[in-house]
Amino acid sequence: MSKASTDLIHHPYVPPAGFAAPQPGVYKASTVIFPNVAAVRARNWKSKAGYTYGLHGTPTTFMLEERIATLEGGLQCLLVPSGLAAVANVDFALLATGDEVLLPANVYGPSKVLAENELKRWGIGYQLYDPMDPADLRSRIGSRTKLVWVETPGSVTMEFAPLADLVQVCRERGVLTALDNTWGAGLAFNGFEAGCDIVMQALTKYPSGGGDVLMGSVVTRDDELHVRLKFTHMRVGYGVGGNDAEAVLRSLPSMEVRYRAQDQAARQLASFMQGRSEVALLLHPAFEGSPGHAHWQALCGQRDLAAGLFSVVFDERYPTAQVDAFCDSLKLFKIGYSWGGPVSLVVPYDIPAMRPQWPHKGVLVRFSLGLEDPADLMADLEQALQVFAR
Repeated sequence: MSKASTDLIHHPYVPPAGFAAPQPGVYKASTVIFPNVAAVRARNWKSKAGYTYGLHGTPTTFMLEERIATLEGGLQCLLVPSGLAAVANVDFALLATGDEVLLPANVYGPSKVLAENELKRWGIGYQLYDPMDPADLRSRIGSRTKLVWVETPGSVTMEFAPLADLVQVCRERGVLTALDNTWGAGLAFNGFEAGCDIVMQALTKYPSGGGDVLMGSVVTRDDELHVRLKFTHMRVGYGVGGNDAEAVLRSLPSMEVRYRAQDQAARQLASFMQGRSEVALLLHPAFEGSPGHAHWQALCGQRDLAAGLFSVVFDERYPTAQVDAFCDSLKLFKIGYSWGGPVSLVVPYDIPAMRPQWPHKGVLVRFSLGLEDPADLMADLEQALQVFAR
């Protein structure tokens, strides 16, 4: 019998060291090979000093973790399979039966669903607080409260919260804060400078930039807190693929350029929509009159960054079916969730069902700007708005 298979598997050739290129190499592994038993016994999966198993890291994922930690201004980073997985990693690590977590009323919807279901089944309570009112947050923190999520702006209704004030309330009460920084992406503001203990984001959005990768990150500055999160990360078996890590690494160098371009395009189109008679309310934190504009100015004004998202509330005289027809009439804007990719997106939301206390009437539509020419997107909006004249 030929021994070709054995020779091919155990071939002795090793490429020489010293190869350098603009993009890092891609390492994909479940099994990691050790040189001897002593190395097996000596290596610690919690350390980046060596490799133990694919779930615990490869050179590719270690490199991405270090770059995301730097982006966020942190010291340690964990990669997980999605933004929601990042939320779950934090919740599972820090909450136990009898505890309570507080969520902003405009929280990322799946985070609330997680609290309503898995956390509730495990005897963990939750409350919603008004993210625009630190006093409301203060009144809701009790002896059971172990974690407060902050998110600014709200990913649909776009209110920009007084982040530093919310965090200060939590610090006074000795409660950990976790920031969903997907909108800011580590560029518009620094969550740790605002006092947050944990900063997560969906790398699915701006860091990926292609609309083709699902990934999340959890960044910390405290070693003990990082280890708590890392043990949960290990026990639930979170990991990311080498090719997905490669895709994010490849996109990171252009992220700030893309973020700024999408931000500027969003402001152009938001200004256009604000002037339309069909629109009752513009929701974009960089615009005066949008909820929390002064808070955005204080936190992000120096960098003058505001992402590529905005929402509008159409006048209540237009029924849902007519607003849906507007969305369907768009040609360049595609109907779909997420943001940060090259294709502009639009989604209408049933806000009263999501937030019964929402004070505005009329259908809300969120726009996510891609990388198309803003003039072409403007023309697309103009032609679609004709449905309101019929």
